[in-house]
Amino acid sequence: MARKRFIELIEEHGVVLERLLTRIQQFPSQKVGYNRQQLMVLVDLYVSGRSKLKEIARRQCMPTPNLCIMFRKLEAEGLVVRTVDENDRRNTWYAVTSKGQKVANKFKDAVMDTIEQFCRNLSGAEENKLAECFEYINGILKRVEEQNA
Repeated sequence: MARKRFIELIEEHGVVLERLLTRIQQFPSQKVGYNRQQLMVLVDLYVSGRSKLKEIARRQCMPTPNLCIMFRKLEAEGLVVRTVDENDRRNTWYAVTSKGQKVANKFKDAVMDTIEQFCRNLSGAEENKLAECFEYINGILKRVEEQNA
């Protein structure tokens, strides 16, 4: 019984969070001038550092062909740079340029502003409780992800 309720809560939590995240990330992407998916990939690469295509695809749950198309656009805009691994020419590394860092930071700041606006009606106690819950849940989810990697 507890397992079934647990699964239902994860599903409900995921749906609610996805809707909230979509709304939160939709508004700032309009302010920054790139679509939400491009910005999410750019921020992921900025935070994670230089990465291989397969690593980024895994983190973003995105097929590599779609990611290649997106990277061509981001590279043409001067937001990312692609380098072939000299030791193994089959590998390509992607990294954010200084222009890409500025765009990623602008998006992250816009997301933070939007979150603050969405949460402006929460009391201090509600904010603290929500933060505690997220920290607890994130800790468990990270452990589950590492065990299932």
